[in-house]
Amino acid sequence: MSGRRTATAWGDASMIRACLRAGLAMALAAACAACASTGATPQPFPRPGGVPANSSAPAGVPGIVSTALSLRGVPYRSGGADPSGFDCSGLVTYVLARHRIAVPRTVPEQFRLGRPIRARSVEPGDLVFFRIDGRGPSHVGIAISPDEFVHAPSSRGVVRVEPLGSRYWSSRFLGARRLAAEQ
Repeated sequence: MSGRRTATAWGDASMIRACLRAGLAMALAAACAACASTGATPQPFPRPGGVPANSSAPAGVPGIVSTALSLRGVPYRSGGADPSGFDCSGLVTYVLARHRIAVPRTVPEQFRLGRPIRARSVEPGDLVFFRIDGRGPSHVGIAISPDEFVHAPSSRGVVRVEPLGSRYWSSRFLGARRLAAEQ
């Protein structure tokens, strides 16, 4: 008789496990369907032709410079593109997205944008590019004046302002690009 009880107990446990699995699967499917049905796009990255829903940043070049400067002190993070940490092109992508300007994510792609600008013609809001390693552009920042730029360097690990004319940066300067129509 004890064998019979064991078989029934095992049968009941199997049935309970099967019901729990089915219920969990249905709940998971409902949760996924609810998330997928919103059509939401992560912000602040703009949709082509769209604008970030939560964009409250000042307009134009002064706004771009202000946004970039407000991120000073944010730590460097390889591959980072949000205020928890930035790499150089992630900082540029994030700042410009806050101002309804969509740009590609990598330095070489960003270097192909806009209009080329000579070093002596750099203005606030221009993107400044450097050759740190290799033959092409490998670092980018945003000019905040004709003489300074803000960037996310891996050395010393935080977003900061540096002089374009320093020996290090001037010897590696590759070019600048102007994207904003108002410049």
